[in-house]
Amino acid sequence: MSEVEARPTNFIRQIIESDLAEGKYKTIQTRFPPEPNGYLHIGHAKSICLNFGIAQDYRGKCNLRFDDTNPVKEDVEYVESIKYDVQWLGFHWDGNVRYSSDYFDQLYHYAIELIEKGLAYVDELSVEEIREYRGTLTQAGKNSPYRDRSVDENLSLFNKMKNGEFEEGKACLRAKIDMASPFIVMRDPVLYRIKYASHHQTGDKWCIYPMYDFTHCISDAIENITHSLCTLEFQDNRRLYDWVLDNITISCRPHQYEFSRLNLEYAITSKRKLNLLVTEKIVDGWDDPRMPTVSGMRRRGYTPAAIRDFCQRIGVTKQENTVEMSTLEYCVREDLNQNAPRAMVVIDPVRVIIENFSANLDEVLTMPNHPNRPELGQRQVAFTRELFIDRADFREEANKNYKRLVLGKEVRLRNAYVIRADRVEKDEKGEITTIYCSYDPATLNKNPEDGRKVKGVIHWVSAKFALPAEIRLYDRLFNTPNPGSADDFLATINPQSLVIKQGFVEPSLRESKPESAYQFEREGYFCLDSKYATEDKLVFNRTVGLRDSYAE
Repeated sequence: MSEVEARPTNFIRQIIESDLAEGKYKTIQTRFPPEPNGYLHIGHAKSICLNFGIAQDYRGKCNLRFDDTNPVKEDVEYVESIKYDVQWLGFHWDGNVRYSSDYFDQLYHYAIELIEKGLAYVDELSVEEIREYRGTLTQAGKNSPYRDRSVDENLSLFNKMKNGEFEEGKACLRAKIDMASPFIVMRDPVLYRIKYASHHQTGDKWCIYPMYDFTHCISDAIENITHSLCTLEFQDNRRLYDWVLDNITISCRPHQYEFSRLNLEYAITSKRKLNLLVTEKIVDGWDDPRMPTVSGMRRRGYTPAAIRDFCQRIGVTKQENTVEMSTLEYCVREDLNQNAPRAMVVIDPVRVIIENFSANLDEVLTMPNHPNRPELGQRQVAFTRELFIDRADFREEANKNYKRLVLGKEVRLRNAYVIRADRVEKDEKGEITTIYCSYDPATLNKNPEDGRKVKGVIHWVSAKFALPAEIRLYDRLFNTPNPGSADDFLATINPQSLVIKQGFVEPSLRESKPESAYQFEREGYFCLDSKYATEDKLVFNRTVGLRDSYAE
């Protein structure tokens, strides 16, 4: 079985395989065409994996082309972030980065061609009047009073638009199709509008800018795209896509195919709403680890392999559905469990003093970086008289189901000794400040010699050598599975989506690199934050828990 045949299939791959078998195409050419008006999110990741993955699997090519037709909302910051995200996900575009603005001259001439064929006209209705004339889903539209202008008049007016002789909003170029069409997109759609805005690629050369539906299909054709893949909301737009290409002189004839967009529980992927979260400072930027953006997931510690695995698992269909957040988290957990080195970190510390351990002894213990991958090496961790354990790992009284440290009973310290809690010290509020323990020196990584059974294992760090660290416990940003359907999605924000703790980490984590993943034993998967961590301050973000707490 070939590599292509062995891969999970879907309706798009079946179409491509049929086209190749029939000789319709000798090679496959796809494209990923984001708008540079925001950061990429998980839905874009699905599209990236589809377009670049198909090109990769069928030995074709995939272009990265920015749909930069609205300079008012676009920024070079977004361009650079998108390029970085695509590469970080593990993909490479063919040739140079492309921009729809590369084709502005050609697009302008194709607009002239439509005017000359009597298929486009300059309209001077206002935006509100155009909307009113367009009709509704149950009522046909009506023709603009400017619809029957002569070809010469339209050519002259379009030239005036290009030369800046109209105020913004006072004229536009529309296709002349059918104002009674059952598909609103075909009711004389706008092809060009006036915008007096400097463009990040073309500067001030143009004051008229083409609309997406006019630009996209022609850009595809210019680039010899064979399979133009987009989400289902563009299904009706395929009629306009085909109409434009059918009525201009161009040799390549790409075809558009639609697949369902990615809807993810406990998340939103509307750029407008994501931008609102940023501008209202509900999150601390597009790369906030609670955001479903690629940059946010990267900063949280998600890996490219996990995101690619997720996109493959959910598949490509025409059926709209909502994917459980737990599916994405499962993919992340699976990857990190296999690849993340282990470390010990105490998030909510309480002091332990081992009274029968010498205050002058710093015993160096050797621990594996991964229990199942010896190739990841070992590390040395100091065991000292004073330790920190997590406050939740001790109780003065507990039932038999509690497998951690209990007053008067024993527990094993991870990769170290068995200890017994003998007494506690409390402050004036009754809060435990210190747990006094004793240890069995004959139990280093082995059971007690007299056959005592010690069931629990807890993690620890040396109070003498541990490093202080800020631990950021991230959770889902929303407390409802479908925040986008709420009347006010901001009212569904989870107030516990970020809890900040001050803990202690083992000294080996001093050398951590931003976004490098670790399993903090018994706590979850974490990474060093790329935004707030400094040489003098360690900040770790929780990527995902060891198990799905929402399923419990």
